[in-house]
Amino acid sequence: MHDKVGASRLLVLGGLGLVASMVFWWRDVIRESTYEGQHTVSVQVGLSYGFILFIASEIMFFFAFFWAFFHVSLSPAVELGSIWPPPGIQPFNPWHDPFLNTYILLFSGLTVTAAHYYLLAGDRVWSSFYLALTLQLAILFTTIQLSEYFAAPFSINDGVYGSTFFMATGFHGLHVLVGTIFLSVAWLRLLHYQLSRFHHLGFSTAAWYWHFVDVVWLFLFVMVYWWGGAQ
Repeated sequence: MHDKVGASRLLVLGGLGLVASMVFWWRDVIRESTYEGQHTVSVQVGLSYGFILFIASEIMFFFAFFWAFFHVSLSPAVELGSIWPPPGIQPFNPWHDPFLNTYILLFSGLTVTAAHYYLLAGDRVWSSFYLALTLQLAILFTTIQLSEYFAAPFSINDGVYGSTFFMATGFHGLHVLVGTIFLSVAWLRLLHYQLSRFHHLGFSTAAWYWHFVDVVWLFLFVMVYWWGGAQ
């Protein structure tokens, strides 16, 4: 019991530390770019490359989860009944909430692209509108995902299916949360005239991150919900 309490506290402290580091990092970057004018063209190029490498590392992160899922599902062990999903597991219907969330994320990809387009065109009003719509879709996605978790007929403790399912989809949900915060910062900066058609790297990186979240969800829907949950 004490070990579980200590692990829970460690996770909470680690999460708070992550949020705090993100807040202070964004604060410093905004200060350097907006008020100190230190983000020259060369600096922006370096930041762009760095963020691309960060997304590449995130791809490897999710690749590990997909590897684990396919490792146990393509050749189920005898202990799993040699079938997938294992006996006693009632997987989600992929054509209910997961399919709805797929539409929501794909549409949010369109709205964030529209916001970027209008920002490049110098139209702050429509850009902020589509970015706000993207944030609403992100919140709706997270709400549906949480309701799905609460109604799940299995848990993370239900063998290898539960652990691989909740690890993959849960960490994607965490990335959706981070992307929502990222886009919120860009939206607030847009409202405060800190972004322009010529200087908006913060918005561009947030949009890149959001498209990455979209693509990962497509793989999750097809491989985990649809193919991996087929009876």
